Amino acid sequence: MSSKKVSRNDVRVRRQTRVRKKVRGTSERPRLCVFRSAKHVYAQIIEDINGKTLVAASTLKAGDVNLDGGYSGNVNSAKEVGKAIAKMALEKNIESVVFDRNGFLYHGRVQALAEGAREAGLKF
Repeated sequence: MSSKKVSRNDVRVRRQTRVRKKVRGTSERPRLCVFRSAKHVYAQIIEDINGKTLVAASTLKAGDVNLDGGYSGNVNSAKEVGKAIAKMALEKNIESVVFDRNGFLYHGRVQALAEGAREAGLKF
């Protein structure tokens, strides 16, 4: 009897594909997709019908976010990314989005990004 160990990322990808069947971005309500790595947080607003990224922000690009102390992998930086993506979306007349947590748990940096986007005026 052999037991195969499944990695955390494989479980996340399985969860992501299950959720992606239901969560689709239209031109009226595009999809706000979040990705977090060990060092950075990324967010993009995607219109799935044409497959276009309308707006993107991350801690990787220094112009997008005001990082406290230069470290980009924390909750405060994620909240700033949420505010930045909401500001850019509102400039392009995108007021309402569908939130796609990309298989990650709604906790920590993912939750902070969502709260930052809501504070800046994005509806979802």
